[in-house]
Parts: sequence; C-alpha cells; structure tokens
Amino acid sequence: MPTEASPNPGNPGKNPGSPPAAQAVGTVEADEARNLITIRWVGRVTPPAMKAAAVEAKRAIAKVKPGFTVLTDLSGLESMDLDCVPDLTGVMDAFKAAGIRTAIRIIPDPAKDIGFNILAIVHYRRGVRVVTCKTAAEAERALKK
Repeated sequence: MPTEASPNPGNPGKNPGSPPAAQAVGTVEADEARNLITIRWVGRVTPPAMKAAAVEAKRAIAKVKPGFTVLTDLSGLESMDLDCVPDLTGVMDAFKAAGIRTAIRIIPDPAKDIGFNILAIVHYRRGVRVVTCKTAAEAERALKK
C-alpha cells in the first residue's frame, strides 16, 4: 500500500495527491469581481466528468453579468471523449444565452484543440471574441484587453 510520500502508482512521476492519468478532473470557478468563469481540465475527460462540469458551469453563470469572459484551460488535458460534445455544446449555448463576450482558451498543444474552433463558430457565431493562447501568461494578457 503506498504511503503519502510514495509516487502515485496510477500516475508515475506526478505528485502523490494528483489523480491517475485516466481520471479526469474538471474545475469550474466564478470570479464575480472579474466577471470571469474559469474552467480547467486535467486528464482524460469522460461523459460523466463533462456532465458534472456542465452542471457547475451553468451554476456559475448566475454569479457573473452579461459581458462575462470564460477562460478554459486545457493545459492538463490528455483527451476528451467524443460523447462529451452534447454537454460541452450545451454549456456553450448557455454561455451564449447568458451574454458571454469573450472566450479565452489555453491550448499549449494545437493537436489537443479537440474541435473547439469549429464548435465556437457554430455555437458562438457573431458577437463573441474567441482567443486561443498557448500559455497562462498569454491568456492573462488577453484578459486585460
């Protein structure tokens, strides 16, 4: 049995407290002062994980005002199951209906875009500024514009 100081057997080379590579972790945070919703993904995203994050993202809408920004950090994303698309697009549609102004995505590896560009064209259309960044620092600069 591993101790807290031993490496995580499901995720070699990672911190003991980090999830195994196969487990997705999605966090959703609303920052009312900045009128910002931040969504972060780590691991392999499955439909149950996406469904849970979608519920939280829709709850976060109540904490921001129209003209808000959504920052999606895919830095730790390994993959996303294709069956996640209905919940993902449902969230995008909810953001659009609530008045999203800017969508900023951190995607260090363009191969992990997983279709966000196409989904943004279909679900955000006109009126939503979409910015794709490679780093958190670049995203922070985009937030200030």
